[in-house]
Amino acid sequence: MFKLGSNPATNREMALLIVDDMPDNIGVLRGMLLPHGHQLFVATSGQGALNVAAQVPLDLILLDVMMPGMDGFETCRRLKENHLTRETPIIFITAKTDTQDIVEGFNLGAADYINKPLRMEEALARIQTQLQIRSYILEQREQAERMRAIVNNMAEGLLIIEADGRIQSSNPAADYLFGYAPDQLHGHSIFALLDTASSQEYRQYFDRITHDGTAMQTQQHGSREVQIKHHSGAMLNVDLSIMPMFVRQPLFVGLLHDITRHKLSEHALRREASMDALTNVANRRHFDSCLDNAWQSALENAHEISLILLDVDHFKHYNDALGHQAGDRCLQQVAQVLRTVALSQDALVARYGGEEFVILLSSTGLDDAHALACQIQAHIEARQLPHPASTCSAWVTVSIGVCSLQPNAAMSSELLFLNADQAMYRAKESGRNQVCTELSSTEKSA
Repeated sequence: MFKLGSNPATNREMALLIVDDMPDNIGVLRGMLLPHGHQLFVATSGQGALNVAAQVPLDLILLDVMMPGMDGFETCRRLKENHLTRETPIIFITAKTDTQDIVEGFNLGAADYINKPLRMEEALARIQTQLQIRSYILEQREQAERMRAIVNNMAEGLLIIEADGRIQSSNPAADYLFGYAPDQLHGHSIFALLDTASSQEYRQYFDRITHDGTAMQTQQHGSREVQIKHHSGAMLNVDLSIMPMFVRQPLFVGLLHDITRHKLSEHALRREASMDALTNVANRRHFDSCLDNAWQSALENAHEISLILLDVDHFKHYNDALGHQAGDRCLQQVAQVLRTVALSQDALVARYGGEEFVILLSSTGLDDAHALACQIQAHIEARQLPHPASTCSAWVTVSIGVCSLQPNAAMSSELLFLNADQAMYRAKESGRNQVCTELSSTEKSA
């Protein structure tokens, strides 16, 4: 049972104001209330009541109706006009029991009436009821404010969504994720803010939950990665969880977790695992994986696939003459040429090992591959990187082998690399700084 004088919402005594122009009446009320531990304030006029209320947070006002000057009705009206006391419950204590007077009091905002002369048990019960209501309201308000603070300071975005997909409310984190100002998300459709595939999926989920009352209590859409449309038009990756709320009308709670950094880190890790750290082109492991995929695609679609394999001429002598740091810079410049020349061909450039590089060309025949190889050979020599230890040029040069095949079930991708390797060694044996092609088995027989 609620105990007079306790306030679980604020953990303080309840503050009551007694307003009466008769000292004897005030004494009776004080004597009745003091044993219950209340914090009591007294005013003998309407203006005095307004003055006290302006300085002290009150939980209940016991207000006499018949007072000289400003009567209780006018005092009540003014108290209800003030934002500080608008919600403070007021009980009229009066000998006026006419229905018209009672109705007027309630119309002004009074919570209850206590008739004079006072019947102590009834008066205490009515006061207790209003203090219980006041305590409950304060407790609910405190809980709501605490919950609002939690929601507003969440790192995750939170949406309240209606059954038709319209956003009813959003927290600051959700506004930030979508790039909207506060309250601008209100009324937007969640379906319009998702990528096409996710939008369709969630439409079906909302329809199923909305039209199946039992599903509302058992089904929730687990967390999954989706793309959302930022206000700028960009698509962002987030983890989205949506679950139904058990209220009178179908509502859904959406939680969004920004995974942009995670995706960037994931992309960086994938890139690090697939790239050669020195030259910033693909590494051998990534090349081998791409070669298998390209070979399978060429086999399924019956098109040619080409490979360019090149080696920096006399690179060991270059390192011996100029040092390994100069050798590293040389490889970086060769890789830069390969990236630039191969950019328009949608080709994969990789460092295969040491001073060897490969270029994989899907859906490309021998003539085009040979032409690209010649461009590479010419561009590298045109860089005029000094090579004092070379026997074939004053500059850094490369020997290049080219092979093109149309895969069939009897071949493997190893054959493509083997043929390109043989062509590259033939270029070396022929004096280096040149391009050689390796014919297919059929062409050799002819």
